[in-house]
Amino acid sequence: MKQLISKRTIDKLSKLKATQILSHFHSKSSIPTSSLPPSTSWTKCRFFQIHNIPIPKFVSWSGKKFIHTDTATDTAEEMVSETEDDATMNDFLSRFVWIMRGKLMEVYPDFEKKTIDEMLLVIVAKVVSELEKGGFDQIVGGKSSSSSQDDDFSHDLWKTVWEVSNVVLEDMEKAKRKDKMKNFLQAEQVKEMCRFAGEVGIRGDMLREYRFKWAREKMEESEFYHSLERFKEEEQQGTEYGIGVVEHQSRAEDPKLVALPKRRGKINYKIYGLDLSDSKWSQVADKIHEAEKIICPQEPKKIDGKCKIITEKLLSSQEQDDYSPLIAEWVQLLQPSRVDWINLLDRLNNRNPSLYLKIAEQVLGEESFQTNIRDYSKLVDAHARDNRREDAERIIRKMSENGIVPDILTSTIMVHMYSKAGDLDRAKAAFESLRTQGFLPDMGVYNSMILAYVNAGDPKKGESLMKEMEVRDIKPSKKIYMALLRSFSQHGDANGAHRIATTMQFSGFQPTSESYMLLVEAFGKAGDPDQARQNFDYMIKLGHKPDDRCTATMIAAYEKNNLLDKALNLLIELEKDGFEPGVATYSVLVDWLSKMQLIDEAEQLLDKIAEQGEAPPFKVHISLCDMYARANVEKKALQALGVLEAKQEQLEPEDFERIIWSLIAGGFVQDAQKFQRLMEARGFTVSEQLQVTLMASQTFLRRRPSVR
Repeated sequence: MKQLISKRTIDKLSKLKATQILSHFHSKSSIPTSSLPPSTSWTKCRFFQIHNIPIPKFVSWSGKKFIHTDTATDTAEEMVSETEDDATMNDFLSRFVWIMRGKLMEVYPDFEKKTIDEMLLVIVAKVVSELEKGGFDQIVGGKSSSSSQDDDFSHDLWKTVWEVSNVVLEDMEKAKRKDKMKNFLQAEQVKEMCRFAGEVGIRGDMLREYRFKWAREKMEESEFYHSLERFKEEEQQGTEYGIGVVEHQSRAEDPKLVALPKRRGKINYKIYGLDLSDSKWSQVADKIHEAEKIICPQEPKKIDGKCKIITEKLLSSQEQDDYSPLIAEWVQLLQPSRVDWINLLDRLNNRNPSLYLKIAEQVLGEESFQTNIRDYSKLVDAHARDNRREDAERIIRKMSENGIVPDILTSTIMVHMYSKAGDLDRAKAAFESLRTQGFLPDMGVYNSMILAYVNAGDPKKGESLMKEMEVRDIKPSKKIYMALLRSFSQHGDANGAHRIATTMQFSGFQPTSESYMLLVEAFGKAGDPDQARQNFDYMIKLGHKPDDRCTATMIAAYEKNNLLDKALNLLIELEKDGFEPGVATYSVLVDWLSKMQLIDEAEQLLDKIAEQGEAPPFKVHISLCDMYARANVEKKALQALGVLEAKQEQLEPEDFERIIWSLIAGGFVQDAQKFQRLMEARGFTVSEQLQVTLMASQTFLRRRPSVR
């Protein structure tokens, strides 16, 4: 705006005749006035009507210079800082020019910006001229002298100036009242009332409403007293100059919204404290307008007619239907963009998620969809969450075929998917792909890989990843520590279990009864019952009472070394402290007694398991089959063997070998050969010694193997 009323522009404009400016407007227009419709042509001709009069120069405002010129009368005093009145005038002119520009652009949409700026100069010049002559009251009130209408602007333009001026003054009055309201909100009396309301329990929105109510009442009270003072002053002035009180009352009934003060100095356009006089702001506005096209999301096309019918058919399709022709017809009718595709897929996902995945996969090949890597990763993630590994791998292959390298998100999803499926090799490949691309795995990726190693029976590599996490200041969770500890314990790696337990304790996780039980199990399987008993006693010392499972683990450690006396002494000590053996403890004792061929004692323990209302665990049937087969109790041996054959998927390689050895020892050679075939069908390898014994048993059916 500063550029509009610069010295050079005003000097140039003041030398021109009005007719020359008007002809300049028409020369700038890309559409001649005569070619417009009658109504539009009349509007453009009548809206801006000027008759060969010079544009009034911005000479003075009540004896003060309006803008800076090069005349000798310019002094430093005329360029003083703006007073409160100048700020009001700046506000009025800023708002007036802003609204008037929009009006002109509506009437003259084809005119260039420069032409619109020159038209604004003419209008502002006339408004300022009316202010200098004291005729602004008539402008605001909607009245103007006939000479003004005949000599300067058309009636339509004057009417627009009146309307815009009234709107600007109303907005200024609203802003003024808003500022006053802010001051009264911070008044001490209002604050005191709010504090009192808070003390009696008024909070939140209710307190906020009361605060505005009290501030509004204070403002109305203040305005009332100010109006009384103003009325008193007007009455005194009326008495002094001989003006009646009635006349002043009639004037008071029609108050001015805002008094426009006389101004001096150069016009500066400021809105909310921001100086918009610089020409750079017009460039900023143009750039913002261009950026809106990119920032604002594009709306999907309206679907109607035949395209709407095709869309409904697509949404109501089933997975077994052939929806490819429908998609082709939909594309031909709508000519969709990416926004239209996304809108269709979202509606499909809400109505039929399984069909959504299939159509989304087909849409990836559409050129108008503008497929990116995020679209692939979303489908891979959706398939991985539902354990559809083959579908996820198919999407990944499509990515590779199209030359798209999996990003960090896709590689992370692949690590989680393969580790969950137990495919360690592919999980490792996806993990290494992350590192190759320069991405640092996060805690979730580490957890998945550690669990993959644990499930694959390789806890040492999982431990190395855990150390890598600690180097990067990523604290492993308690779940990861316990998974590694459990894996080391199951493999009988006492040193590894001890390392994990120590590291977990240093990381701030206190030992639990389960962690102590796993340590006892690890030392027991490693053949170190003394170290196992030491951890067992330390657990009791810390206040953890051993449960049935933990006690069974300690008894199993003694069983491995055949220390029956120590096991019995432990049970006696625990029973004194109120411990009662459960199914787990009895199961370990049954297995121990079955190996010792103490059939009666083992059957007594079976009765105690039955008294607790539970069926014997599956491992107990292995012990019973071993005991009865070696004792040649055919009926009970075959009964236990039938239970094992029915649940053969639960048997481990060592379980198969124990059963086969016991059957050979009892003379059940055919049954032993049958279980050998079952073992090989499961993919387990029969030991060489057992194979030799089976071959020999075909010749000597009733001969026991001398060595096991």
